[in-house]
Amino acid sequence: MKKPEIDTDYLLHILRELLAIPSPTGFTDRVVMRACAELEQLDVRFELTRRGAIRADLPGRQHTPDRAVVSHLDTLGAMVKRLKDNGRLELVPIGHWSSRFAEGARVTIFTDGNVFRGSILPLKASGHTFNEEIDTQPVSWDNVEIRPDAFADSRGDLERLGFNVGDFVAVDPGYELTDTGFVNSRYLDNKAGAAVMFAAIKAIRDGGLELPIDCHMLFTISEEVGSGASAVLHGDVAEMVTIDNGTSAPGQNSRETGVTVAMKDMVGPFDYHLTHRLLDLCRRFAIPHQRDVFRYYRSDSASALDAGNDIRTALVCFGIDASHGYERIHVDALASLAELTALYMQSPPITQRDEAVIGPVEGFPEGQGEPEPEFESVVRG
Repeated sequence: MKKPEIDTDYLLHILRELLAIPSPTGFTDRVVMRACAELEQLDVRFELTRRGAIRADLPGRQHTPDRAVVSHLDTLGAMVKRLKDNGRLELVPIGHWSSRFAEGARVTIFTDGNVFRGSILPLKASGHTFNEEIDTQPVSWDNVEIRPDAFADSRGDLERLGFNVGDFVAVDPGYELTDTGFVNSRYLDNKAGAAVMFAAIKAIRDGGLELPIDCHMLFTISEEVGSGASAVLHGDVAEMVTIDNGTSAPGQNSRETGVTVAMKDMVGPFDYHLTHRLLDLCRRFAIPHQRDVFRYYRSDSASALDAGNDIRTALVCFGIDASHGYERIHVDALASLAELTALYMQSPPITQRDEAVIGPVEGFPEGQGEPEPEFESVVRG
């Protein structure tokens, strides 16, 4: 096992390319095709589900029990709910996010035959007209609308231009990388997780690193609405690590540096043995890390279990500020997470017994609350 060399320039390059592609849940074909093209560049074999979730395969010395690493390509967004009599568009959100973060945003509206630009504005947007009422109107999706950049003063004008109920709306990400290494953008949840996975794959390929068991790199397309990894596992994965954001906010232990290892989210604790394998890898290879527990959070791991998969799951995170808003992360956290991912891919299975869905007691992990057993000597690179 060798600590990988992470190409951070590549990681940031692919992150920016993914962020530039609109992909609210339900409108993900373009970003899926871009991810497929990147896998082809990395010489990784992959398959797609009917709707476009990606399962990429990195073969190991043995085929079972196998593992998966997962992140999601879909993002938050919105959809047109109604064509309004004033020539503007009423919205409903895709995914769970506050209209507070939508006010003032520039957007793209995808109609059946055209693409329009526009802005999301509060219903009372002009201080010269509404005076102090602009500060007292409620924060809700019922109190914002899209002003399309088109000559439209009525519902009829909108209809003639081709707008329809159900048109997808993508909010501009607003990407910026600072000299201090901070990345500011919408949709770092979870385009950053996908970029970490690509960087880990590249490190494995560039370093000629051998994997002990098959590893499937999964890119899901409906995590923001709850289904996520439920439809891409195909029942042969024994353990799965999800890569997603960890909220660096008051009352949380996540930080914007190092790796955050989640111990529990709103649906329950993560697998003890898999989680402690990841913690042990962080300690052995001096990867900065911290633990956290999330009260209002679920991930691809939850959707995989909800679908009836009896697999070990864990969640590792990059610390993110203002999640589901205008988000910020640091490149150091992404590099640390890519290192951990590539190390996990090189580690042996939690137990060989996991190759069977159900079996005898022999080989079952013997205890909790004990140190992770030595699984092989390590070579630090």
